[in-house]
Amino acid sequence: MLTPYSANELFNWLRQKDDFLLLDVRNEEDFGRFQVESPHKVDMLNVPYFDFMEEEETSVAKVPRNKKIKVVCAKEGSAQYVGEILESHGFEDVGYLKEGIVSWGNMLAPVRVNEEGEAFEVWQFIRPGKASLSWGVISEGELSIFDPSRNLEFYTEFAAEHGCKITQTFETHLQADYISGSRFISKAVGSKVYGHSGDFMGASFDYTAVQNGDIFKASPNGPDIEVVHSPGHTPGSTCYKIDDTFVVSGDTIFLVSLGRPDLGGKAVEWAGMLYETMTQKIKTMDPTLQILPGYYIEWAEADEDLVFMDTLQNILDSNAAIYGISTEADFVEFIKQNIRKQPDVYAEIRKVNAGWLDPEDDEQSSMDLGKNECAASAYAAQQSA
Repeated sequence: MLTPYSANELFNWLRQKDDFLLLDVRNEEDFGRFQVESPHKVDMLNVPYFDFMEEEETSVAKVPRNKKIKVVCAKEGSAQYVGEILESHGFEDVGYLKEGIVSWGNMLAPVRVNEEGEAFEVWQFIRPGKASLSWGVISEGELSIFDPSRNLEFYTEFAAEHGCKITQTFETHLQADYISGSRFISKAVGSKVYGHSGDFMGASFDYTAVQNGDIFKASPNGPDIEVVHSPGHTPGSTCYKIDDTFVVSGDTIFLVSLGRPDLGGKAVEWAGMLYETMTQKIKTMDPTLQILPGYYIEWAEADEDLVFMDTLQNILDSNAAIYGISTEADFVEFIKQNIRKQPDVYAEIRKVNAGWLDPEDDEQSSMDLGKNECAASAYAAQQSA
């Protein structure tokens, strides 16, 4: 029987290591650029939709009959069409992804970070389609969100399910690789938006500018949220220290590698700022702080519960090839040697996130699709060499 399935259902099957074949029927170029990535090994096959149209028998013969088949396409219709073909050839357990690969790109999965019974709750929101992470703190019925994506429906439903109200969002920087949800959430529920003027000066929407050392509250009697200005990835990059226990680090600190400082076209200048942040702020923080990054490079960075978190000390030790660089000149040279081209769409995404550009929803979905390129993968490769 041909049945639709959601991106959340797909993620849960992947997480539970269910046995099935993921059949992606997009063209080879789109498949190569962006595809479903799983926390565990999954059988995957790319047979373009047009092949099924033009060479049905040959294409069907490529699909194994001993597995459940989950079909993926760009927007849903092609996957449904291919699913119907497979059914007509005797395949009995076939499903197609509702709303296509875009739904996978937008999907968020919540994971509780701290223990039940704590005075406040810390939540991680995984976005597998971007390898990105947003974070939430629930305290006294109020929800603070850090670096939300544009999936407004998810955050409002999450708040309702947990009996709380979204009161504020915090931006760690002006995002270049995905469209931020802060201004959409603010418009929908009246929440405040916080960000550093080094990135958000001139933004077309209302926000409260933060400065290094500012302290906000997650709720009237809840944990402190302390601002740690950490320029380098961008001039306004900011970390947020929560209750002297957790640090939402955005693109400043990753579990593996760190945020690239070249996306603004000022690699040398920004690398100098990042070196100062690294030596004067990151390395002087309490090493027991739990780091909550904005992105991950590989699923292997997560623990068995899929939480991407580690102590600062462990991060410093495992990234010694970076944090051990002893002079600014050597660090800048290191950055220069590892610069790679950024996707062309990043310049447009920055304009959207500043409110200077307002594309139609379909165009925003297209701009927002694809794995992030803010992590410095070349640096990570050097560390493991």
